[in-house]
Amino acid sequence: MSMLYSDFLVRYFHVPCVCLFRIVYLYMHTYLFAYLLIRKIKFTAQMLKKKKSWSKREPPNTERQQQIFKQITLLNICLLRKDQRHRNKIFNDKSKHNRSKTIFFDQYISLSFLLGSIITMADSAALAPPLWPTLSNEKVCYGAANFNISSFGILETYKTPSVIFGYALPLLEMQISLIFVLIVSSHMFLRFIGIPQFVSYMLAGFLLGPQLIDLVDFSSDRLSLDLDGNAALEGVAKFGMIMFTFLMGVKTNKRAAFQTGKRPIVIAVSSFVLTMVTGMAFRNFRIDKVDPLYMSLRLAPTERTVIVSIQAITLLPVVTHLIHELKIPNSELGRLAISISAFNDLLAFINLMCVSYIGTYRYVSPRTANRDAAAMIILVLVIIFIIRPAAQRIVNITPEGKSVRKLYLYGTIMTAVAASSYTTFFNQIHVLGAFMVGMAIPDGPPLGSALEAKFESLATNVFFPISIAVLTMKGDIIGVLYAFDDISFNIFLVGFTLVLKWTASFVPCLIFKLPTRESIIIAMIMNYKGFVDLCFIEGALNKWNLSHATYTFLMMYVLMNAGILPTIVKALYDPKRKYIGYVKRDVMHLKSNSDLKILTCLHRPDNISGMISLLQLLSSPLNNENKDKGVIAVTVLHLVKLAGRAFPILVPHDKRSKPRLLQNSYIQTMMLAFNEFQQENLGTTTVNSFTAFSIDNLMDQDICNLAFDHLTSMIITPSGRKWSPDGSYESDDVMIRRVNMSLLDRAPCSIGVLNSRGHRKLKINKRSKGTVKVGVIFIGGKDDWEAVSIAKWMRQNPSVRLTVIRFLSGQEPDKSKNWEYLVDNEVLNDLKSTYASAENFSYTETIIKGGPAVTTAVRMAAEENDLMIVGRDHDEDSLDYSGLVEWMELPELGVIGDLLASKELETRVSVLVVKQQQQHE
Repeated sequence: MSMLYSDFLVRYFHVPCVCLFRIVYLYMHTYLFAYLLIRKIKFTAQMLKKKKSWSKREPPNTERQQQIFKQITLLNICLLRKDQRHRNKIFNDKSKHNRSKTIFFDQYISLSFLLGSIITMADSAALAPPLWPTLSNEKVCYGAANFNISSFGILETYKTPSVIFGYALPLLEMQISLIFVLIVSSHMFLRFIGIPQFVSYMLAGFLLGPQLIDLVDFSSDRLSLDLDGNAALEGVAKFGMIMFTFLMGVKTNKRAAFQTGKRPIVIAVSSFVLTMVTGMAFRNFRIDKVDPLYMSLRLAPTERTVIVSIQAITLLPVVTHLIHELKIPNSELGRLAISISAFNDLLAFINLMCVSYIGTYRYVSPRTANRDAAAMIILVLVIIFIIRPAAQRIVNITPEGKSVRKLYLYGTIMTAVAASSYTTFFNQIHVLGAFMVGMAIPDGPPLGSALEAKFESLATNVFFPISIAVLTMKGDIIGVLYAFDDISFNIFLVGFTLVLKWTASFVPCLIFKLPTRESIIIAMIMNYKGFVDLCFIEGALNKWNLSHATYTFLMMYVLMNAGILPTIVKALYDPKRKYIGYVKRDVMHLKSNSDLKILTCLHRPDNISGMISLLQLLSSPLNNENKDKGVIAVTVLHLVKLAGRAFPILVPHDKRSKPRLLQNSYIQTMMLAFNEFQQENLGTTTVNSFTAFSIDNLMDQDICNLAFDHLTSMIITPSGRKWSPDGSYESDDVMIRRVNMSLLDRAPCSIGVLNSRGHRKLKINKRSKGTVKVGVIFIGGKDDWEAVSIAKWMRQNPSVRLTVIRFLSGQEPDKSKNWEYLVDNEVLNDLKSTYASAENFSYTETIIKGGPAVTTAVRMAAEENDLMIVGRDHDEDSLDYSGLVEWMELPELGVIGDLLASKELETRVSVLVVKQQQQHE
């Protein structure tokens, strides 16, 4: 039994964690070498600087330096060699593959662990590395050289199973497992009330803090007396934050972030400057009342300055993440929030540089301050003139449709990690360099999308939760209660600056005539705090600019802020309010001389043929009968799944389009096909083309926004069912079906879903003399009225033969719905009176009783026509659909549409399912 349990642990727990270490090593070992090189350069510079003064003072403690060097050497030897018992077990294995694989795992695990220690030590020693204390030979501990990486499992010692936590890898496995168990447990309940998952990450950290589990204290001395047991976890957390911040910079739409205009600039300047200036006015308020035991009078103003600065800034990565979580990146409100935060972030960067320079100049040395300022200027110049052109060069040399070489991807990641190490070395927050490099990478394909595809899941789902939990588990809520009197003014300052910044953001929005509801939302977004704010708070704590009690309170403030503000924004913002229809936008209410504006959506290349065939039926040559008829204005929207960007972008295809975008073969095919369609119907049809890069669950918003702006009467989108050229069923696209369901719920105009089987008879043009049989099934209701209106447009095409089939139940209509019944008759009477004498028009009525009769009648109509036009929804009392609703495969097409798009239907008939515009309230 014990053997089975051990095998279960190794297979389902130990091996996945080892694989995680492999990924960490592959992405992080360059960070180690870069850091060691920088430390070596810094040490050499210090030695050269002090060389002249050695002759005037006591020589350095070379014996202590030798002892420290010996410890580091033994530590590296221990990390890069295997435990003797583990080595014997490996080499007794007859499988050469298993031996080499295990050796490789031990090496990268060791390097990752060492890397975590180095990164952790780097933060504490970045500003002013302390001198080593003088120790005698008896006090030197070589414990760091005595710990091991891997254990033999939980059954290694039966009496004390916890001995496995004295090994580096099991300890890290336990820490990561606890983090994710608490995250999943907390979010299991919080998701039901709409709380973001980010709050669950922070709650897990607080639960692992001193107030409950105290994981930091438990792990600190497990490995040895010289090496902190949390070093590896800290290394993973810092690397995860670097990766996530870098990817947020890559995905940010730079063009939308820095859009010109007075509105975002004024709101950003007002929210930052007023908050900063007014908050700093309270910097020295009652400073003499500060308890010296809590904090010295010299550091108390610095702590208040940090609080005001954190409250004044609105960081672009944080707002980008929030807008993405709220699913409003393609809305005008989302774009405005991003633009404001971008300018606010620029002001915050300048403020950070100034505050850092002044603080270093006063409390460290003028030379260090000047060095750090020059280093940041050099980094900005390198990013602008070297990194960004190199990234653009990678984009230009990558052939269309080909993936970016892995060398470039790993090189880009290593550049971000090196920039982060660079900013850490020069006393700045470690995520700053990674975000700056991310902003320099062109968003979208091929480079941005490749980076997202390869690293997004790992960074977002694995590293980011660990990073947030590790940052939060250092907070001590009990300590806040004990020090409440000492931090009471800091609590007041946080609340005061919160209200002040909300007002400073809200008033300019009203001045620029934004609606009150949207002004409130913008003001709340500007006060949102997130993961980068946590990094700023941790950096201030490490530099002794914050007390631990204030640090914990700010963590609690970020937790409440991140949980409450998004919930309020979700409650206030309703995307459907934009589409409230006071004007009828459908085909039925169009005047005879009005233009028919249609928005056609294309998801795949095989959608082009079916859409053009349908548009050919709607268009007709000019003659005496329709000389006063309006033109058909077609807007073609090519939808592309968003990759490498956080925000959708709409690209018009005209002379201003980017040459690289126009070189795309799919876009070229689309433009050529629709240009040919326009030339064939010159004078009666106009075509405009767009490409929308959007996220799967936001494509419906892009479609609705474009339809709303262009005042379209109908949206025509392909169904998610794909057919082969011979008419047989191939597959269903779940993403397209989900988009169609959202469109049916929120479209600002009528919508038609086209299920095209690729019938050749539908492909008509001026040179063809064939006839296309179009059938309309009329049952009753608004959607059927719209279907008849579309059929009347097609009837003007001489190649179309129209047949209208009305299904009747044979019962008297409900008197409470007599008005709809009257409109049904009026619509059909108008159609019959208009085309009664026409040769290519026929009208029939059929009495239907029961679901099987409906199926039979629909199949018969499908066999006699090439295209069927039906309404999606009908009056439930008009026909008996018993049994049909439960068997629907495509509910977005309705009962009749689902029958006509069925896989069992042997005919090649295509179907257009129509839904009339809804009146949103």
